[in-house]
Amino acid sequence: MICLNVCGAMRVSVLSSVMLISLNLGCIFAQRTVVSDTETVGKSGANRIVLPVNQIITPIGKQVIIPKLRPQGLALSPDGQILVASGKTSELIVLDPASAEIRKRVKLPAEAASNDAPNPVSPLLLKPDDKGQLSYTGLIFSRAGKRIYFANVDGSIKVFKVEDGTNVVPWQSWALPPANAPRRKKEIPSGLAVSADDKRLYVCANLGNRLLEIDTESGSVLRQFDTGVAPFDVVLVKNTAWVSDWGGRRPSSNDLTGPIGRGTSAKVDARYIASEGAVTVVDLATGSSKDIVTGLHTCAIAVSPDERYVIAANAGQDNISVIEVEDRELVSTIWAKPNPAELLGATPNALVFSPDGKTLWAANGTQNAVAVFSFESSNGTGELRGLLPSGWFPCALVMDKARGQLVVANIKGMQPDAKTVGKSVPDTNAQGYNTHQYAGSLSFISLSATNELAVHSTTVWNNLRRERIVESLLPPRAGQKPMPVPERIGEPSTIKHVIYIIKENRTYDQVFGDIPRGNGHPGLCVFGERITPNQHKFVDEFVLLDNTYCCGLLSADGHQWSDTAFSSEYMERSFAGFPRSYPGGTDADVLAFSSAGCIWDNVIKHRLSIRNYGEFMEPITKWKDAARKGTVTWTDCWNTWKGDDDSVRIASFPSVESLRPFSPTNTIGWNLKVPDQFRADFFLRELAAFEKSGDLPRFIILYLPNDHNNGTVPGMPTPAAYTADNDLAFGRVVEGLSRSRFWKDTAIFAIEDDPQSGWDHVSGYRTTAYVISPWARRHAVVSTQYNTTSLLRTMEQILGLPPMNQFDASAVPMRDCFTNVPDFTPFKAVSNNIPLNELNPDLKKIGDADLKRDAVASMQMNFEQVDRIPEMELNRIIWRAMRGKEPYPVWASTSGKGRDDD
Repeated sequence: MICLNVCGAMRVSVLSSVMLISLNLGCIFAQRTVVSDTETVGKSGANRIVLPVNQIITPIGKQVIIPKLRPQGLALSPDGQILVASGKTSELIVLDPASAEIRKRVKLPAEAASNDAPNPVSPLLLKPDDKGQLSYTGLIFSRAGKRIYFANVDGSIKVFKVEDGTNVVPWQSWALPPANAPRRKKEIPSGLAVSADDKRLYVCANLGNRLLEIDTESGSVLRQFDTGVAPFDVVLVKNTAWVSDWGGRRPSSNDLTGPIGRGTSAKVDARYIASEGAVTVVDLATGSSKDIVTGLHTCAIAVSPDERYVIAANAGQDNISVIEVEDRELVSTIWAKPNPAELLGATPNALVFSPDGKTLWAANGTQNAVAVFSFESSNGTGELRGLLPSGWFPCALVMDKARGQLVVANIKGMQPDAKTVGKSVPDTNAQGYNTHQYAGSLSFISLSATNELAVHSTTVWNNLRRERIVESLLPPRAGQKPMPVPERIGEPSTIKHVIYIIKENRTYDQVFGDIPRGNGHPGLCVFGERITPNQHKFVDEFVLLDNTYCCGLLSADGHQWSDTAFSSEYMERSFAGFPRSYPGGTDADVLAFSSAGCIWDNVIKHRLSIRNYGEFMEPITKWKDAARKGTVTWTDCWNTWKGDDDSVRIASFPSVESLRPFSPTNTIGWNLKVPDQFRADFFLRELAAFEKSGDLPRFIILYLPNDHNNGTVPGMPTPAAYTADNDLAFGRVVEGLSRSRFWKDTAIFAIEDDPQSGWDHVSGYRTTAYVISPWARRHAVVSTQYNTTSLLRTMEQILGLPPMNQFDASAVPMRDCFTNVPDFTPFKAVSNNIPLNELNPDLKKIGDADLKRDAVASMQMNFEQVDRIPEMELNRIIWRAMRGKEPYPVWASTSGKGRDDD
């Protein structure tokens, strides 16, 4: 454990800047206390949706919702007659740009057995590729408009033909040379560009750190050029290729580096977060190149109409780099927010110029808006003029000059409606959701919307709860009386120690649907009081939160939200198979984290002591005897925990190097073979040591993942036993803390990383969350709208830590959960009703055909790594295991299976 001195009064260096942000856009907010908000997440009117991330969307223009899709690629044919979109789907969506109607869905051409002189043959049509998906980006028309090129995340280029002007048909698939990266062989194609004569296709080989030149007649690779790390997009200007490098320049032997998932390494800062972005300029005549350092997470790239400038969006730094083509030098930086000193939170990640080059548009992903900039071609400078409301996380832009409109692809789109999502006929009885019900959208925005730019900008700022961001940065006042959650950060709190517990994958209704005093649905409860007596006792003795949501929809983004209060453009674009990494609490990927840092970085920066038990720790379960054969089982780990055997080594090591100094390696994070009792025991042993020393860390993270469960794999615990194990461990930890000398000034916060393994009648994002403390209200129901960032913001408020970014800054502190009159009564844990070693039966002993199929399906799932399983299938298995023959709630169904859920 690292114990550092507590800092003095916090100084909010950016306050003055933030207080001025509204002046440019006519949105000056009064300083007042935020009124508690009890509105639920979801649709609230025809064009108003409340998101689970402290935001509202009210998109302008015509909205086209595309169920079951996360669109992240968008292209308009040169003649303006065809609009195509794709993303997390194995098809190409073809639309009429005039009517905004979907014309057809085209299956992907099958993967070719060989790349030698490919010819269009019937199997490409009869046996389409139903596994391929669009990569991070990479969807373009040929210059003549006769072909469409599609970067397939599985290592190929899909080629479509355009026949008779508007008829799109699958044609060929060109396999790319393998990347042979450290942990993946297949290349990950990303951005694409076509030469002026249509004879060459240029492909960003994202995993191999190179640019490929392909002959468009044969599909053969002609040349390869080195780029920086993780090339994202490419444009061509005057016989040069300009490539944006997500991870910056290639590191030298003297640089501090960290892994980018399955690829090579990138430069990092002391937090082990990617520290650089770049643009690589390749001279196509000579093959020589030059790297130009830009900003963080350099992604989208565009050329000014006069070809004087190349501009690159730095999503991780909220700005845009302008590079002069002739001199190949950076000439200016355009900020995508009113003031550079503001907290991270714009995320520009797509760019397009107006035809005259005087206006630049950027998709500001985390603001759910399109930023409008003036651009001066004489010197390459620009200025933010305002914002236009879009759907949830815009990530691709197309300028439709003929119709005077901007087309925006919104990767997260619109909140799904359970009555209509995925259905051709509305279901009037439907009443619930799952996070995997994707509802991506396209916004068709008239360019005339800029005539009311001030009004639209005000709408965006209101939707982002801008006033709360300003309030979060108000300086502390002297002489304030201590209170549990201070009004301002840096003012005294009655709470000294914060325990943050992260759990796995449950919705509110699954666990608390049986509680009449909360907004639950008893018909959806599968892990009720009999299985989770301690969690039910928590919400009875302390606070029942029935309007709290996870920000993430699965573990990859869920752990990012849980640790950083943010999900980057890199994360949002990774859902198509997560080709580089699945950073859901284990995988090491320095590009995955917010450039503003993690909660532990915030704690360390402000000189507070910290301890981490399991979060972002790679698990180890292996025989102590290296010569012993066979695989370690759950029973082996159970016996090791009980002391009946000592043959298994249970340990871990940090996947984020900055966690190493304060993360014990003789406990474990994710690994469903290890009972949560092991994790609880380890924590309680260290708590006893802290009791003796009198020095409990100020901030503790504890990962208790076993409520995730393991389906019905024979020989593994039943879903009920797994959940009971998690419940008892949670109860024991709380009891231990409540009986310690530290209880008087301790607060425990707990939430799921995501709620994907379930269903809920309010929102797929609604979850179980807990506030447990002598300073917590007793026997209360709190229906204030909270989410993951609310927990983080409240912990920051208590510890005197500034917000990390605009999401936790805009979150509502959980004051409604606390009282100024403490009750020091300790909590007494409840014994489990379900045997913790109740195991799923052997296949031979299962008579029911459905249950046997579930067991076989569970055996084929990968539970070794976080969420490497088809969640929708697992949800059905859990339902049948717990509810028997009762019909599965059909509205909870999605088509999600395989890699979209892993």
